[in-house]
Amino acid sequence: MAHYRASDSKREQYRRYLEKAGVVDSLTSVFVSLYEQQEKPTNALEFIKQHLGAVGQTSSEAEALQQEVVDLRQRCAHLVEENKDLKARLQHYEPVSEDGGTAN
Repeated sequence: MAHYRASDSKREQYRRYLEKAGVVDSLTSVFVSLYEQQEKPTNALEFIKQHLGAVGQTSSEAEALQQEVVDLRQRCAHLVEENKDLKARLQHYEPVSEDGGTAN
């Protein structure tokens, strides 16, 4: 029984050490971020590694980066649509020949 208490005491000391060092909060923050991802990453371990370094960022920095991601995704979607439209318009003026090139 004494061995169990010594082991339990060491475990508790280690837990307090991790809490004081901010490790518990950092890991919790990264896990919450992973949980809140709408599109789960294919490699969760790589996500955790990348985001552990970003934990020190302020919430305003994180929000700004998230907004930038949203803006860039919207811009990308707009450009994809514009590209489709331009290809369709180009097709009207330069029909593609059977070999895949443009007919001249």
